[in-house]
Amino acid sequence: MAQDTRTEHDLVGEKEVPTSAYYGVHTVRAMENFAITGATIAQFPELIASLAAVKQAAATTNRELGLLPPDIAGAIITACEEIRGGRHADQFVVDPIQGGAGTSTNMNANEVIANRALEILHHPRGCYEVVHPLDHVNLGQSTNDVYPTAVRLALVTSLRRLGESMGALADRFAVKAAEFGDVLKMGRTQLQDAVPMTLGQEFTTYAVMIEEDRRRLTEAAALLLESNLGGTAIGTGINGHPRYAELACACLAGISGEPVRPAGNLIEATQDCGAFVQLSGVLKRVAVKLSKTCNDLRLTSSGPTAGLGEINLPAVQAGSSIMPGKVNPVIPEVVNQVAFEVIGNDLTVTMAAEAGQLQLNAFEPVIAYSLLRSLAHLRAACDTLATRCVPGITANRDHLHDSVHRSIGLVTALAPHIGYAAGTTLARQALASGRTIKELAAEAGLLTAEQLDTILQPHHLTAPLVQPSSAVTASPAGVAVVREHH
Repeated sequence: MAQDTRTEHDLVGEKEVPTSAYYGVHTVRAMENFAITGATIAQFPELIASLAAVKQAAATTNRELGLLPPDIAGAIITACEEIRGGRHADQFVVDPIQGGAGTSTNMNANEVIANRALEILHHPRGCYEVVHPLDHVNLGQSTNDVYPTAVRLALVTSLRRLGESMGALADRFAVKAAEFGDVLKMGRTQLQDAVPMTLGQEFTTYAVMIEEDRRRLTEAAALLLESNLGGTAIGTGINGHPRYAELACACLAGISGEPVRPAGNLIEATQDCGAFVQLSGVLKRVAVKLSKTCNDLRLTSSGPTAGLGEINLPAVQAGSSIMPGKVNPVIPEVVNQVAFEVIGNDLTVTMAAEAGQLQLNAFEPVIAYSLLRSLAHLRAACDTLATRCVPGITANRDHLHDSVHRSIGLVTALAPHIGYAAGTTLARQALASGRTIKELAAEAGLLTAEQLDTILQPHHLTAPLVQPSSAVTASPAGVAVVREHH
């Protein structure tokens, strides 16, 4: 059955547009030209809301400056408010990756807003002599200042949400750190036994790393709030009002709740993608540290009998189609994969930012696509790790206790009392015999049982101590002699 259409025209010629569509001819051409990802910009509601906020700020400013009739401005503002509220999302149909530096996204927004404004004014869609997508909705604007401003605002919104998810994840690790505060384990360097620590100290590290990166997100957001709005085509402000940039940014700040401010130099701001590169680097940092944390969770939970087996991750699904009873660390694994994607997206952003030429970067669409996906996926990964994994982690306390007391790493705690050479001898003997450092040290008479019990107390093993008041000398046989001061 044939679809009802209306005829619209543009620079290229005439085109049939579905009568029911709020979008118009420019959007239809973009749909035909850019079938790249199989997605649409509606996949990113933060971007759609930010586009509507920019258009609403523009209409409000143009009305205040006497450039837009109050009735048309009012209809545009109402349409923008509806879009910001989540309505008409299905009308934003262009592919996020597109040629034209984001022009198709801007035109999609212009057309949807214009046609909805026409309805509000009781005119049919496509009646552009009343409300025109370009002459009215896009008045005093260019894709080159609208699109990057909307992208920046969308990124800030997404950053805030990622920060919340990271905070919740850090809290979950902190709760586990408190739970495991009394669980002694061996720390490792280069996968070899190092010195004792607590499992709580290990989990505290994960919470601290996440909180550190939350602060980096805040710094990145501050750079994004500088806007080139009002710069129009290349930053000179051609076809704009002298007061437009200042008023539009102030209005946008009020609408969005974010402290948007005009860039100091609009020409520079129109071509510069440095803030995107900075953000991408921060997201890569978050990804790298989340992935490292998940590597630790997978490694320390390896087993259950032939691995480290220090902790148990919650079983969330069967692990194998062929091996009965096998359970895999699927939640850390999925977070690892998100991290790999984000790291790859960082390279995309880097190359796209570098590829800018002269007064504009034509590749901001792929920058926006990469960053928005990274933010969304990192947030989902944090939420998944925080809800599906961390709360259910348990410690194999007996196994950890035994591994500490069987480890030659304990000799490091004795070294200040017996000397490095004697410690080396003890370590070799322990490895060869399978006996513990404590047993061998007592048997050799290097320290008394009471001294060993004191030195090897958990709180002595996991925190800095004052050096012992004993002089250490080495005997000809290489065994230290301890002389207590009286």
